[in-house]
Amino acid sequence: MWLGLIVFVAIGALVVTAVAAKVVLDNQQAQAGGVSLMSCDASVGPTQPGQGDRGAADASKLNDEQRGIVALIISIGKQRSLAPRAWQVAIQAGMTESGLRNLTYGDRDSQGIFQMRPSMGWGSVAEVTNPTYAINKFYDVLVAVPDWENKRPGEAAQAVERSGFPLAYHKWEPMAATLVEKVGQVTDVVGCGTGLGNLLPPSQAAAQAIKFALGEQGKPYLWGATGPNSYDCSGLMLRAYESAGIILPRTSREQYHAGAWLPVREAQPGDLLFLATDPSDPTSIHHVMMYLGDGKIVEAQQDGVPVHIRDFSFDEHEVVPQAVRPGV
Repeated sequence: MWLGLIVFVAIGALVVTAVAAKVVLDNQQAQAGGVSLMSCDASVGPTQPGQGDRGAADASKLNDEQRGIVALIISIGKQRSLAPRAWQVAIQAGMTESGLRNLTYGDRDSQGIFQMRPSMGWGSVAEVTNPTYAINKFYDVLVAVPDWENKRPGEAAQAVERSGFPLAYHKWEPMAATLVEKVGQVTDVVGCGTGLGNLLPPSQAAAQAIKFALGEQGKPYLWGATGPNSYDCSGLMLRAYESAGIILPRTSREQYHAGAWLPVREAQPGDLLFLATDPSDPTSIHHVMMYLGDGKIVEAQQDGVPVHIRDFSFDEHEVVPQAVRPGV
């Protein structure tokens, strides 16, 4: 049985390698056309699993003023030869700060699309309420942020805005990506194509982790347990990958950062999937499970439910839009 699993993963690796090669070609063609998609970033997407067409739905609610500001953000981004990622960051920041409106009021002396404060050196009142000035100023600060291209767009927005509510920018990620694709005419804002970008294909380590997890079926759930007689969700993942020589951190929230991200719908056997009360906020992750392929997962779910295999859908409520590949 385990030999079959290894063969299955090996065949999958060949397919994924071919898709990854296509992604490289797609990115080369995009760059030749003057649009740099930058690195594959699985955290960016026009929709999020479990939330359907949320990005398109949110975008459809924008009024003329808001759509005009989006168009100006994208136009100025193109004029400055900035990547679509920068446009998305600016849209998320503008939507969070002002609802993409050129406000003449705000907290203390904050004004304009990005609620810039003249007293903090952003410019005069006349300047920060001038959309062209404000957008250019936002981009000036963004491109000075170290490694901004490789941050999640909401994190990059926070690096510019320095808000007291740093996670608020993630809410508008699906809408902003949709607008970049539709208004900016970028066919693949994620830069990942339909494959896995530069991520490595499934490995023998993943096959071993699957073998271990399946072998623990029937053992009871116990919060805080890491085996060998009982497990909680992250404890099972910890021991499964430990058996394959890969050390994971203890909790599900930490395990989310313990490997390479990839779009959850592109998960392969052995990848970790996560549930969160707010799928756009990784700090709200409360469960981790292992994908087996073919719509199945293995997990240590909750009190009274032993380690088991169950059917799984990427449209389940609370599914986080990124899977994690440990060891990459």
